[in-house]
Formats: sequence, C-alpha cells, structure tokens
Amino acid sequence: MKLIKNLVARTLATWALLMFAGTMFIFMWFYVFCAFLPEPYATRWHRRVSQAWMGSFLILSFCRFSVKGKEVFTGLDNAIVVCNHNSLIDIPVSFPFLPRANRTIAKKSFYYVPIFGWLYSMGTVMVDRKNDKSRRQSYEAMKKVLSQGLDMMIYPEGTRNKSSAPLKSFYDGAFKLSIDTQKPIVPVILLNTKKILPASPAMYFRPGKIDMHILPAIFPEGETQRSLKEKVYEVMANYYAANNPK
Repeated sequence: MKLIKNLVARTLATWALLMFAGTMFIFMWFYVFCAFLPEPYATRWHRRVSQAWMGSFLILSFCRFSVKGKEVFTGLDNAIVVCNHNSLIDIPVSFPFLPRANRTIAKKSFYYVPIFGWLYSMGTVMVDRKNDKSRRQSYEAMKKVLSQGLDMMIYPEGTRNKSSAPLKSFYDGAFKLSIDTQKPIVPVILLNTKKILPASPAMYFRPGKIDMHILPAIFPEGETQRSLKEKVYEVMANYYAANNPK
C-alpha cells in the first residue's frame, strides 16, 4: 500500500510540475505590462495576473484554496504581513491571494530560475542574505514599498520549516521594519502546505486544501523590536499548533 501511495504522489508531483510550467507559459505574456506601469500600479497588475495564474494552477493540480480573515485589512493602514513557511508552494500561492497588493522578500537565487525568476522578481524585493550591501539595499527597498502604500510580505523564518515545531525562530527584519516605519504587522498562517508539497521526500505531491488564515493586526506602539518579535511569534505558533490538522 505504501508503495502505491508513493507512486501516486510522485505521479501527481510530475503532473503538478507540468501544470505549473504549462500555465506559466500562458500567463507570462501578461506580466510584460508591469515593465510599463509606474508603482503602485505595476504591483497591483502583477498581483491580478498572479491570481489568475495560481488560481488556474491550483484547479489543474486538484488543490483548493480558501482565505479566512480578510476583514482584518478593512480600514487598516498598509502593513507588514508575516507568514509562516513550510513548503515551496507557499511562496507562489500566498502573495496573490492576500486581500491587497503586496510585494514579498525573496532570495536573489530565485532570479536565476528560468522564466519563473523573471516573473517573480517583478513582484518582489530581492536580497542576497550573504551580502551586507544587498541586505541594506533590500531594507531600504522594503521601506519604499511601504511608502508607496503597498503591503510588504515577509517570511520571518527565512527558509522552510522542516522541523516538527510549529515555527522556526524568527529573523529580526520584519520587526525592525515595523518599529522604524510604525506600520502594523498582520500575521498570516498557511495550513496544510507541508502535507501537500513536503520538503522530503522530493517530488511528492498530495492534492488538498490550502487554508490561509489572516490574524488580527499587531501594532508596534509601545513595543521594542524584541518584544514585538516575541509577541508575533507567540501568536502565530499558538494559532498554528491549535489549528494545524494532525
């Protein structure tokens, strides 16, 4: 039975990869308009195209996606969105389906992925974490995104959480940005992505429902960088532990 399950999961992974690439070749042409639009319109257009692309991909790969808590953004100033990170599927499906246009932070290495890197870079702030100058430049770029009235999305764990713990430890960047700009933080939890596309074994895909839960905003007033990080971590870890299906 295990052998059959593995064979089915790997076959579905191949199918999902083909659907990702196939739909990318269809929608890639619409991203060209981003090069001719000023901000924030370019990012808003990027999000709309990404919604159509990822919506098509999820249907064709037999997955569903739901968002809970959209009302958190009603009347809220633009914000720093922090999201947990368990799977490679998190990145392409998270930023398009947030209620408002946003840019996300991404490793510079993504830029070198053929075609996808080009499309993805149009809606992101790229950073080489090993380069101090790149980190400084990306930080200023994130502040500029916020000054344009857009949300900034950050994965504070940095890389995928491959452990059994609800979350990995957080980096400081999102919380320093919140303190410096006085923008609120909106925690977001993605559920089930680790089961759908786990880090291990490779090329293993189990279709299912991805749930995005948007939690109430946390404001930086009266907080230090450390206390804000600890507060957000506690809220997200507790929520994930209480709501993640076993």
